[in-house]
Amino acid sequence: MWVKSSCSTNDGPDCVEVAHAPGTVPVRDSKRPEYARLAVAPGAGTGFVAHAAAS
Repeated sequence: MWVKSSCSTNDGPDCVEVAHAPGTVPVRDSKRPEYARLAVAPGAGTGFVAHAAAS
């Protein structure tokens, strides 16, 4: 089950969803769910979010 970020909006450019999976955290663009997805290790989530926020 995909969960949309609380910072995402329906009409804005920032629409990120994450899902729960064993051993990984899948991430995708909610506006284009058929496009490529990222899969990050659960422990890498904090660093990933920090880097994405700084970009």
